[in-house]
Amino acid sequence: MSPAPASFELLAGAAGEPFRLAGVASLATARALLERGTALFGRQPEVELDLSQVTHADSAGLAVLLTWLERARRGGQQLRYRSVPAQLLGIARISGVEELLRVSAARR
Repeated sequence: MSPAPASFELLAGAAGEPFRLAGVASLATARALLERGTALFGRQPEVELDLSQVTHADSAGLAVLLTWLERARRGGQQLRYRSVPAQLLGIARISGVEELLRVSAARR
């Protein structure tokens, strides 16, 4: 039996609730995740993304989060991450970019 393909859900929350990312943020999902987030976040002035249901992440998943932050900054949007998983913070720490995720999470 082969393993299930890597997948994710990226959903808008109800009014006043954050967007939610669930599942895998990895090399296998990075391109689709980047495109889905870019389309979903659109031109909203403020976006909050709950990452508490991310089950697996790697450096490609981290790259997606950092790309979203940069695109938001350039577009005049404010993007915040909520409940960043320890696995992602660990990758960010060894990559020297942990502060970017922590600053994003602290802006509430």
